[in-house]
Amino acid sequence: MTKEAPGVRIDGLTVVYKTPAGELPAVRGVSLELKPGTITGIVGESGSGKSTLALSLLNAVQSPGRISAGTVEIDGLGDVAALRNEELRKARGAHIGYVFQAAQNSLNPLKTVGKQLLDLGRSHGVEDLPALVKEARALLGRMGLDGARVLDSHQHELSGGMRQRVGIMLALVLNAHVVVLDEPTTALDMITQATILRIIREVHAERGLTTMVITHDIGVVAEVADRLAVMYGGRLVEQGPTTEVLANPRHPYTRGLIRAIPRLVGDIDEAQALPGRPPTLVTVPKEGCVFRERCPLRMDVCDTVDPETIAYGERLVACHAVKVKEHA
Repeated sequence: MTKEAPGVRIDGLTVVYKTPAGELPAVRGVSLELKPGTITGIVGESGSGKSTLALSLLNAVQSPGRISAGTVEIDGLGDVAALRNEELRKARGAHIGYVFQAAQNSLNPLKTVGKQLLDLGRSHGVEDLPALVKEARALLGRMGLDGARVLDSHQHELSGGMRQRVGIMLALVLNAHVVVLDEPTTALDMITQATILRIIREVHAERGLTTMVITHDIGVVAEVADRLAVMYGGRLVEQGPTTEVLANPRHPYTRGLIRAIPRLVGDIDEAQALPGRPPTLVTVPKEGCVFRERCPLRMDVCDTVDPETIAYGERLVACHAVKVKEHA
């Protein structure tokens, strides 16, 4: 029997990294709700803070980084940002599953998948290890793999798509009901990518999950996510139902991302790359709008005043130009 999917509420989250220039924010003042049983996509260019945000759900930001402010509340678990030591270890895997960006990096090259599965079970105090192995085989079979063969394999004996499915299995086998997938389709061919996205949708529905998908690819979000959050320079600049955001993007950065997607038909020149480059930890503005250097709608106020996040129905947008347009 599937237990009820938990909700996740991120409130005022700031994550800083210690640098020679002092502590600089990779994520600043982010608030986001993952509604129970939904898939939320986080999209943005490399360096936007997506993976740092995802790791915060595990309270797994590595030194020299740290969560300096905010909370990550998960139903039935409390504030993950406040958990330490044994409490935190138990939460990872048993409550929160994480599929890392490069699945092979989370697998030990010296051990078979099966031995790593048993290590995982023992570290979480699983008493019935044969049942754990049976569940793992069933999950791998559900994903189109020969479970017995995969469990007896080392990572180098598996393809990229197979390793990604092993990562999903390891994230789910302890019955976690909050699952984070960090770039689940990166470096996979189109057919394997489509297979992984189908598996994500099906497993999410069957197991009653609350899921976060981190990606730079809006096409991935369009395939799987109920809600979309757009991230830039450590901030969330737009949020809302995926179909609404893609059909009518309000923030100029969201529009730029969509405009940059290459088309299979029509004029190939319609796809236009965003001008400039995304900011780094050192170059992200300390005040004003983080997107202003690349924004076609830049105004004087953008240089000095952080745009507040304003609700427009189910949409949340942080942009001075959108606010002016809405109130004109």
